Amino acid sequence: MNLSIRTSSLLWLIAFSLLGLSEAVHAQNWPIWRGPRGDGTGQGKPIPTEWNGESGKNILWKVKLPGRGHASPIIWDNTLLTVSCDEKSKERLLISMDATTGEFNWKKTIFKGPLETIHRLNSRASSTPATDGKLIYICFLEVDGRTVPAPNVGTPRPITPGEILVGAYDFKGNKKWQVKVGDFLSAHGFCSCPVLYKDMVIINGDHDGEAYIVALDKKTGDVRWRTPRENKTRSYVTPIIREIDGRTQMILSGSKSVASFDPNTGKRHWVIDGPTEQFVASMVYDGNYLFITGGFPDRHILAIKPDGKGNVTDTHIAWRTKRGASYVPSPIVEGSYFLVVSDKGIASCFNAKDGERYWMERLGGGHSASLVSSGGNVFFISDKGITTVVKPSKEFKVLSKNKLGEHCYSSPAMSNGVLYIRGENHLFAIGKR
Repeated sequence: MNLSIRTSSLLWLIAFSLLGLSEAVHAQNWPIWRGPRGDGTGQGKPIPTEWNGESGKNILWKVKLPGRGHASPIIWDNTLLTVSCDEKSKERLLISMDATTGEFNWKKTIFKGPLETIHRLNSRASSTPATDGKLIYICFLEVDGRTVPAPNVGTPRPITPGEILVGAYDFKGNKKWQVKVGDFLSAHGFCSCPVLYKDMVIINGDHDGEAYIVALDKKTGDVRWRTPRENKTRSYVTPIIREIDGRTQMILSGSKSVASFDPNTGKRHWVIDGPTEQFVASMVYDGNYLFITGGFPDRHILAIKPDGKGNVTDTHIAWRTKRGASYVPSPIVEGSYFLVVSDKGIASCFNAKDGERYWMERLGGGHSASLVSSGGNVFFISDKGITTVVKPSKEFKVLSKNKLGEHCYSSPAMSNGVLYIRGENHLFAIGKR
């Protein structure tokens, strides 16, 4: 072989090896809700498929958390972060822990104030924080205690209006900035997980009022852009950001629509009307189609072609079904399979390309947690804390069912072969001993 060709081949091999090493190291972090890609897919060392929170099997540690909350943990290097609300002291908390041992590094009070009204399945600390390894970004609702009649509900009742509070903290718990980005009103309470893009923090402010999406400067909290949401209807979807069709697209369902925006400017690429009013579950993407599941009052699953411009309601829906759709749990794509679980615990597996349903099975119990995958397996966590591990295929293959020992309403996180599940009272680290 020619020496120059051999040298060139060797350089390419080294480059790809270093790239793979860099991606593997990066994959160990779980920096935002649903992980580094925002879609629940894990990379790197697979997590165990069997554990028991009561007997201690494959439980590396179990730590009681202060207060309550449904926010997921996030992990950066060996630091685990989450938020909580101490309902007795009325403190909203940011918590830092050692991811290996579960020991607390510090606990920071973000603010102390009246408790907002919430849905029975929500909490006052549901917004998962985000980090870029430099700062930690948090999001809460701050209310002053006054009430107003709830809009857009079947049963009249008083609820607490408030403002969305966004803050940035360093890894020692020092506040760098804190701003209020706008009003928020919803009979179901609050949740908006920060999304990081370049030098911006993006917050979804869909609510039953003058709704908006807003982007803030990471370093200062200053508003970079602000886009009104014309349908003014509560939804709780965390956007995903992808390079698709030669454009950077930030896509989300919510507020009576599915829409794609340019995260650099907030300008809209395309929109689909409906297919229903309210949404909670985030979208996923398989390289061909975007997938949504939602919502209220009607339930839909849509596969959407992502190359549109303007209103594409009549042209860009690749396939659709209503059976088995979820409202709260976000779905997942694993290989060529699209998987989802309804709020009542009915799981489905589809051919992502054409929407053929391979199976539909009842897992049992209500489900709130979003799906995650690792090592080709998909993990379904019920509200009762029972995780069903499934190997996606044309046949329904359950690998295991695992008891946590307490209820769970939070989506899990994973890093370095460890699965972190936040139960109603404790945070569990699950891994092979």
